[in-house]
Amino acid sequence: MPESLYAVTDPATGEVVKTYPTATAADVEKALTDAASAQAGWARTSTVTERAAAISRVAELHTARREELAAIIVREMGKPLEDALGEVDFSAAIYQFYAERAETFLADEPVELLEGEGSAVIRRSSYGVLLGIMPWNFPYYQVARFAGPNLIVGNAIVLKHAPQCPESAAAIAQIMVDAGLPEGAYVNVYATNDQVAEMIADSRIAGVSLTGSERAGAAVAEIAGRNLKKVVLELGGSDPFILLGTEDLDAVVESALAARLDNTGQSCNAAKRFIVADHLYDTFVEKFTAGILAAAEDITPLSSVAAANNLRAQVARAVEQGANLTSAGRNERAYVAPGVLTDVTPGDDVYTQELFGPVAMVFRARSEEEAVQLANDTPYGLGSYLFTDDAEQAARVADRIEAGMVFVNGVLLDGAELPFGGIKRSGFGRELGRYGIEEFVNKKVIRTLR
Repeated sequence: MPESLYAVTDPATGEVVKTYPTATAADVEKALTDAASAQAGWARTSTVTERAAAISRVAELHTARREELAAIIVREMGKPLEDALGEVDFSAAIYQFYAERAETFLADEPVELLEGEGSAVIRRSSYGVLLGIMPWNFPYYQVARFAGPNLIVGNAIVLKHAPQCPESAAAIAQIMVDAGLPEGAYVNVYATNDQVAEMIADSRIAGVSLTGSERAGAAVAEIAGRNLKKVVLELGGSDPFILLGTEDLDAVVESALAARLDNTGQSCNAAKRFIVADHLYDTFVEKFTAGILAAAEDITPLSSVAAANNLRAQVARAVEQGANLTSAGRNERAYVAPGVLTDVTPGDDVYTQELFGPVAMVFRARSEEEAVQLANDTPYGLGSYLFTDDAEQAARVADRIEAGMVFVNGVLLDGAELPFGGIKRSGFGRELGRYGIEEFVNKKVIRTLR
């Protein structure tokens, strides 16, 4: 039996609450066999309506078990309880969104012929068994946006969750069973990285979806490419928060704090780089820094000591290279003191890095042009935030931002109906919304002459 990689470790105390056995070769083979069997049977014999009904039940069970589910991820990765409950609710909403719209999204699409007799239609059908590789920062939400639409399409799923989320992974798998999905339609497996590589190469896996680090995404994409497997990747980002003008700076500061500190700063599309117009910069920095420091009193730990140590090392290197740090609060084990970095310049390591925790970078922009240049001067391109009272400026700048998502005059506006994804090194493909259900679908053309 291999040493267990999967464990619930309370980040606040370092206590190992429970360990889970890492999958054996036989476990992996059974997962693939069961999923392939479900793909050959359930996916072909069930209807969209029947599968949508099961996913609606998944949504109901998330709601019914919300307190239990929330408590699990508080234990696993230190998520604040209010955030944990909100994540469970959002996950339920995602499942329900797809359950209610599945027949519309997957309906036959007539094609207007340019010439010739007869008809043509695009029929959407299942793609095949999918491997999902999920991260720790949103244990339920990440699975919901991948599994919900794909199970309705009829794609069986093998789900490999993060090693620090085994309890939530098991809870999700149990919900799928209790909702009436047959054996093999959704399989949880506590696999190692080597086993993941073998599964991607296995002919029974048709596609892969990963949310995680840039390094993990590159590794998965390389293996998938060699084996001609389609991949969807969401690899995080260093999202800009651009402030060009406002008549209510206090309200914008509150939005900025929410955008940086949500989930203790451990969100792929959190605002991490704050780019502020010259005439607002000094006052914004004063008010924003005060808010960040005030958050230290109630800050929760990061997901692990390793994550905290990595962030501390990034901040220390930034200071070493000339940045100015203002911070306060507990800064030990998995706790990182909330802080603000200013005077970061191109060439500094942190300038192109993602800070995954309660530390922000603030930049001064002396013109709209410079603000856009700073916003786009990053290897990432996931989300972005733009604040201005000038509607024409908002439209103009939003069009120029190099990102998969732009939120104007608001934060935390994600919704089940809004496609989520990025460009550049933030990955490719989309989840959520209409486009999220289209990624792993066989769009079959049926051309009939008579």
